[in-house]
Amino acid sequence: MNCPECKSPNIKKDMEKVELICQNCGLILEEGLIQEGPEWRAFDAEQRASRARTGAPLKYMSPNKGLVTEIDQYNRDIRGRKIPPSQQAQLYRMRKWHKRASISNSTERNLAIALTELNRVSSHLGLSENIRESSALLYRKCVEKGLIRGRQIESVVSAVVYAICRQYGIPRTLDEISVASEIPKKEIGRTYRLITQELEMKVPLTNPRFYISRFISALKLSGETQEKATEILAAALAKGLISGRGPMGVAAAAVYIASVMTGERRTQKDVADVANVTEVTIRNRYRELKKSLDLKIAI
Repeated sequence: MNCPECKSPNIKKDMEKVELICQNCGLILEEGLIQEGPEWRAFDAEQRASRARTGAPLKYMSPNKGLVTEIDQYNRDIRGRKIPPSQQAQLYRMRKWHKRASISNSTERNLAIALTELNRVSSHLGLSENIRESSALLYRKCVEKGLIRGRQIESVVSAVVYAICRQYGIPRTLDEISVASEIPKKEIGRTYRLITQELEMKVPLTNPRFYISRFISALKLSGETQEKATEILAAALAKGLISGRGPMGVAAAAVYIASVMTGERRTQKDVADVANVTEVTIRNRYRELKKSLDLKIAI
């Protein structure tokens, strides 16, 4: 935000007067601000924990969203001392009935299985916590919409993960998700199309630029080559050369051309192995890019 009077970016929020003030000319930009913090003060962690009136955020990766207590498996009391064997049998029965009570119907049982599978696939693909939470939320929407009935839980989970990766711009292909989930690619694609259609999801087209850094890292190329490959892709996008082509093949061809132009030559086979496409695809995309962008390359 800049001051409308002197155009200075030096704006300060004065919480005592609840005003927004320009430090340069003194103009009051806004007054009566809402204080978003707590009305109490805490001087240590213990005070902060005792005075806070809110708990942990909802966790969609937990079947019960993290709103129930858990009886752990350590058989120790609050002071860390081992519980006597005579009481361990009682704890075992409490755990068993607690687990049965928390999964009381078919929907909760479905979520327990699906979220475990979702966590396994996400771990295999190296996805972050926010991607897992978004995937779990989308899966819950599929359950509410009735899209799970008559379909494999694993195929719906895989389709959900693929859809969220597309939305967040995470470079994960159907082949990678198929390997991680052990579900045929065709089945994942069919379920993905159903989910996007029924939930009216706006999923953007995969940008080949997302794959550039992966290929560069796997081929151990320099930042200069990565920058050159990004420039080639930007020029191709501007001319509309990406339409109707697989993003992996276009990105692989751009990396191959950039490696040649910067003197860090990699063979078409090396690039094809990393990108999981055929050498023929790279050659076809290479010829198209070279001709349309008028690139001067000596192969």
